[in-house]
Amino acid sequence: MKKKIIISVAFLFAIIILIALLTPLLVPKAIGENRLTGEYYESAGENDVIFLGDCEVYETFIPAILWEEYGISSYVRGTPQQLIWQSYYILEETFKYEKPKAVVFNVYSLKYGEPTEQSKINNRLTLDSMRWSKTKIDAINASMTEDENFLEYLIPFLAYHHRITELNKNDFEFWFKSPPNASDSGYLMQTGVVPAKASDGAPKEPLDLDFSQTAIDYLDKIKNICDANGCELILVKAPPNHPSYYWFDEYELQTEEYARKNGLKYYNLIEKENEIGIDWSKDTYDAGWHLNVYGAEKTSRYFGKILSEECGIEDRRNDAELSQRWNNNLRMYKERKETMEEEK
Repeated sequence: MKKKIIISVAFLFAIIILIALLTPLLVPKAIGENRLTGEYYESAGENDVIFLGDCEVYETFIPAILWEEYGISSYVRGTPQQLIWQSYYILEETFKYEKPKAVVFNVYSLKYGEPTEQSKINNRLTLDSMRWSKTKIDAINASMTEDENFLEYLIPFLAYHHRITELNKNDFEFWFKSPPNASDSGYLMQTGVVPAKASDGAPKEPLDLDFSQTAIDYLDKIKNICDANGCELILVKAPPNHPSYYWFDEYELQTEEYARKNGLKYYNLIEKENEIGIDWSKDTYDAGWHLNVYGAEKTSRYFGKILSEECGIEDRRNDAELSQRWNNNLRMYKERKETMEEEK
């Protein structure tokens, strides 16, 4: 009996070791979006501005440009289709690492009161590389779809074991080491140019244009945690305004009313596209769905001026230690841009 117990324990231990070894091999590494959350930790601290939201932030706001133009130290904590409860828990985690002076929240996710069709995939992209803590547990529980379970997050092998037949060179190259950063302080660069197509105007309105109580409750939580940490909450609607995810007037009115009632600044950058100088024949890489680096640089310069002049975010280029870090970040940003342009 004792021998059987020893064999069983040894077998179980071997299985655990095997799963532990295979998990980093099976976790996807090929796309930049699944590394956005994890890359934050090496840059946490001394960021005066934190951006929260979906692709409308991580493909629109460029911290390197904000530093170069205005001396603003910032980080984009954006992830694919980041829903508002995920924004809240990412912010809750952020305050454990640093105390930014302002949080810029992109309001697009207010239109969602529950997970969407793509949430299962995007949940993993947002949550997998988040460090384990009570905050991560709460974020998982708030985000899981009906066909997900917590055990798959606890043991990623269960979610990714099917990839054993899909492994590629990148998987083996970065089995026991981290891939190079995919982003520049959370900004995910795109240098392609695919002009936007002519639009027939606003699409058909959905049946319900009212923000859900869930969305408002989480926006309240974001505001309250900012207040508790002496941090200003700034609302923004980033461009573009593609028909597939159109920002209806009803959404705008509700956002404006929330900002007015709560004494918050709100900037709808869709309305400022001409002032920003966005050219939809040159400043998008996917026919108008998102901005490329050229449109993002224009938008970052425009919004950086707002952060500096209207929101009072300090120019910290006289901080020698911080300047050294950011000048290095700026150099790497420019090198990435040059390399990607050469590879087009």
